[in-house]
Amino acid sequence: MNSKKIAKYRKLLDVTKMATLKELKTVYRNSMKEDHPDTIADPAERLIAEERSKAIIEAYHFLVSIAPETQEKVKEEYLKTTTTSGILEFYYEDGVLNIHFLDGNKFEYFGVPKVTYIKMINAESPARFARRHVYHEFLYRSASKLVAAE
Repeated sequence: MNSKKIAKYRKLLDVTKMATLKELKTVYRNSMKEDHPDTIADPAERLIAEERSKAIIEAYHFLVSIAPETQEKVKEEYLKTTTTSGILEFYYEDGVLNIHFLDGNKFEYFGVPKVTYIKMINAESPARFARRHVYHEFLYRSASKLVAAE
């Protein structure tokens, strides 16, 4: 997941970076009303609506997980984890840096350049490198418990 895909999700739902959970929920519900496959009789159009509704659902869940309100909900635990827990493992996949911590938490960091990941691999202490160059520099979300809007 890279920054372009995040921008695509925002464009699909027509929301900004600062969209609240309430706004996301409203846009999601309205979009699903328009594109729900059960409301379409023509089989070809129904398939198109099915694909679009899947994309809307995926975008909604992802954007909820990185929304400012969601970030605020997990901030205390995030800070505790990144300051006190060591790194169990980390890997880079499709433009996302995944870090699994010894306390069981997992976080995904978006927009991390591959060169930063390589520097982290080669660092004497990957945990110290991440504290200085990753944790507070990139958009993240909890991968151990993805939060959904209520």
